[in-house]
Amino acid sequence: MSEKLLTSEIDLSHFEPALFGAMRRLQQAGEVHAKRLARFGGLTPMQLMILRVLEGEGRLTASALSRHVSLSAATLSGMLERLEERGLLLRRRDEEDRRRQWLSISEAGRALLVEAPSLLPPTLRAAFAALPEWERHSLTAALLRVAEMCGEAD
Repeated sequence: MSEKLLTSEIDLSHFEPALFGAMRRLQQAGEVHAKRLARFGGLTPMQLMILRVLEGEGRLTASALSRHVSLSAATLSGMLERLEERGLLLRRRDEEDRRRQWLSISEAGRALLVEAPSLLPPTLRAAFAALPEWERHSLTAALLRVAEMCGEAD
């Protein structure tokens, strides 16, 4: 039997309200926190995440960065332009392959990150930190799996 046929035979009506409600609460919490982050230096959560990834990785190509932050190349391109215009991001051509550009965080970007709030809302961060390590790993894996099942790239 095909997977579609099996899925249609399983009654998920009991799970749907709870799953949708949980997804909606996560979305609302994310939106509220995004507004808080915007008050800090006018950065969106994704722009802040891009800077944090670049800080951790040192330098990346745009395609590698898009995989790290789960954004399409088109969406990432606009964000990179805005970060570069603000002097928070540097682009450098590869010396050996002039078609390749390396992205890195600028000193201004590093300075901004020192003062930047967490990507996670403070209450979530505190509650998550209080969990045992095994549970933090388990919840992270579950959320990543749910995101994967949603099939959305950005």
